[in-house]
Amino acid sequence: MKLIFVTWWVISGLGKWITAASIGRILKSAWYKVTMGKMDPYLQIDAWTMSPFEHGETFVTTDWFETDLDLGHYERFINEELTKYSSTTTGQIYLSVINKERKWEYLWKTVQVIPHIINEIKERVNKIAQWSDVAIIEIWWTVWDIEWPHFLETMRQFRYELGKENVLFIHVAPIISVTTSWEMKTKAIQHSIVKLRELWIQADVLICRTPRPLEPWIKAKLSMFCDMEKECIIENLDQNIYELPLSFQEQWLDKLLIKKLFNENKSSDLSKWAELVYKLKNPEFETTIWIAGKYTHLDDSYISVVEALKHAWAFYKTKINIERIDTEQFETDDWENNFANLCNSKNISWIVVPWWFGNRWIQWMINIATFCMKKNIPYLWLCLWLQIATIAFARFICNISQANSWEFTQENEFNVIDIMEDQKTITDKWWTMRLWSYDAVLKPNTKIWGLYKEFNQIDLSSNIVKERHRHRYEVNPKFHNTLSKNWLMFSWLSPNWKLVEFIELPELRYFIATQAHPEFKSRLNRPHPLFAWLIKSCLNI
Repeated sequence: MKLIFVTWWVISGLGKWITAASIGRILKSAWYKVTMGKMDPYLQIDAWTMSPFEHGETFVTTDWFETDLDLGHYERFINEELTKYSSTTTGQIYLSVINKERKWEYLWKTVQVIPHIINEIKERVNKIAQWSDVAIIEIWWTVWDIEWPHFLETMRQFRYELGKENVLFIHVAPIISVTTSWEMKTKAIQHSIVKLRELWIQADVLICRTPRPLEPWIKAKLSMFCDMEKECIIENLDQNIYELPLSFQEQWLDKLLIKKLFNENKSSDLSKWAELVYKLKNPEFETTIWIAGKYTHLDDSYISVVEALKHAWAFYKTKINIERIDTEQFETDDWENNFANLCNSKNISWIVVPWWFGNRWIQWMINIATFCMKKNIPYLWLCLWLQIATIAFARFICNISQANSWEFTQENEFNVIDIMEDQKTITDKWWTMRLWSYDAVLKPNTKIWGLYKEFNQIDLSSNIVKERHRHRYEVNPKFHNTLSKNWLMFSWLSPNWKLVEFIELPELRYFIATQAHPEFKSRLNRPHPLFAWLIKSCLNI
């Protein structure tokens, strides 16, 4: 078993996740089987109840687990589907140990941080790494913070037990640039290395987040006072995140890691990755899209949607200017004129409306869905917004003026969106969520079926595709006939034909909504069909 632990120091926002993911990419490109994981300090079991304003989006794995958004970046870079074992929190660890103690598994023992908490963390790391050549584990929090000693001690013990030839420590820290003199200071990095040494951990590689290239004398100084070879000091400049694996390779980090871990003299083949990055940096076309949502104040709230758009950008060589719009500003009587003026002033070609929870600003979104149907504006609605688009269609086309959702008005006989009957008696809300990678059957010759077929992401023998879900409410089966008779196409249903997964209006350029989260499956080398086709629709190609 080979392990790489990534730590950081001083401040957040250093790009530790992109450092870990880029290392995964360069090792994967050297034909090693790579997996990744993350250790979080939170006492939550998962990311279900975390605020998107504080932590960004919640990512969903194929095996129903709600995790921190960093796992989405890992998947996008190493092109592997991760599982619940890749996300470990302090809450999970302590809950597991306490449950074992209650079951007498530690009978006649005093349950303590060492060895019981440490051993529990080791079990989690072993599950992550068991089927890979190398596992990269990000330790999320600053070294020596009060929340982290148990994770760092686990790192140290792994190194002791497996040997330094099987365990590497990579440390990420900032070069502080003084704005008045423009000097680059290294003292913060030196102190962070000292703190690691106090825990008997010596970093093997130092990744320096820096605004400018490191001059030779800075590397020499860090080499001296951090007690490591100059070639082990790597710079991480501000740049497009997909460029970082290429930057690391230019500094011979791939050869360094392969030599240290596998005692082999070879490098990574990033030629195909470089081609994709070139397309990102050298677009031939340009378009503007609008991400309209509740959590647009924090860019990370919809990060998977943004990255899925970038993947389509690379595929069609089209630069996408993203406008993030807070939907609250359109809660006015004159919303239609305000919205039309905004579209014209910013040259908005199409709209993506990502997920959110709660009923705030729902009426405005119903208005916008109706506006897009009237004006034939291409848009893609995700998760909750399939439900909103269905409500808008029921009101505007089917003349069901009281159409609504059980989430917003429970005492309403015209709820075209409802919670399933077998869920209404469940009091624990978590158990009413659809969390998983679900099968669904696409209707042949629909627009969505054609998209998946064009991008080779459907099994044509069964017309089944898999997408990840994170929602609670469904299109009410009582209204299926009414909606479909008025030409709302149910282009994707669950295998039992009860649950609507996709809807479309075939006569419009691009009116598509899905209960799923297709953004979670998009990759730089394999854009998701829905996002790719949306760009194509905007370009009229």
